[in-house]
Amino acid sequence: MKRPTDRPFALAAAVCLAAWLAAAAGCGYRLRGTGSGLPPGIKTLCVPMFRNQTTRYELDVKLTRAVINELVARGRVRIGDDAAAADAVLTGEITGFQANPIGFSGANQADKYNITVTARVTLKGRNAAEPLFDNPGFVYQQEYDVPPGSSFESVQTEALDKIAGRFARSLVVSILEGF
Repeated sequence: MKRPTDRPFALAAAVCLAAWLAAAAGCGYRLRGTGSGLPPGIKTLCVPMFRNQTTRYELDVKLTRAVINELVARGRVRIGDDAAAADAVLTGEITGFQANPIGFSGANQADKYNITVTARVTLKGRNAAEPLFDNPGFVYQQEYDVPPGSSFESVQTEALDKIAGRFARSLVVSILEGF
């Protein structure tokens, strides 16, 4: 049985909930990855091969390919080969690559590494004086394990494929969420 005093409480709760929902809808919060994306005039994007200033073989190929794949997967822009015909150009220069041991097995063999990739990344519109996105020190870090008896180089090469995808996802989210 409802008491007469329950109605004002329920009404007050409903009003508070409605006010909170209205405030939350206009406060600017949104789920990560659901941002509006690039400015409306950018329909095509050119992503030239990142320049590799490190000694790590094919790091430029892996990271560039992963960034292109991430942009294509999001379906917000077309990727073109011609920088002059694109609405914007995303350039990158890999300035650092480190693989540091952070864990050791009982035989004093490194079995866990931390990879750090540092890049200079700029997104510039065709007619823009200022870059749309510019990060001279974009850093991505990832740990990976080297199982006992495995070759460090082969495991690192395999780990780099996964890291490239995560690097690209992190970079593309940083670019898209900036708008």
